[in-house]
Amino acid sequence: MTRQNPQRGTQTLERTDLARPRMFRVLLLNDDYTPMDFVVMVLRRYFRQDEAQAQAVMLAVHQRGQGVAGVYTREIAETKAAQVVTHARQEGHPLALTVEPDGDA
Repeated sequence: MTRQNPQRGTQTLERTDLARPRMFRVLLLNDDYTPMDFVVMVLRRYFRQDEAQAQAVMLAVHQRGQGVAGVYTREIAETKAAQVVTHARQEGHPLALTVEPDGDA
């Protein structure tokens, strides 16, 4: 695109097309030691889920071995996973999370 600027002459502006960032899923993994109520609390506090959503994800983790806590950009997903693991360790729970590319993006 070219634009006339009377004081500087002709000025060329570049157009930049922005792509959507790649999205990543934060998965909670089942273990036999982390209490279900702690998992629900984590989902509500760190992933902003309401009670019904948190209960549904917790049951998916319990029954299927894993559940999606949320889908975010890579940096946010990794930060949330690290925050939850730190909190779980402070409470003495072995809760594990993984971050993987979202196949729906």
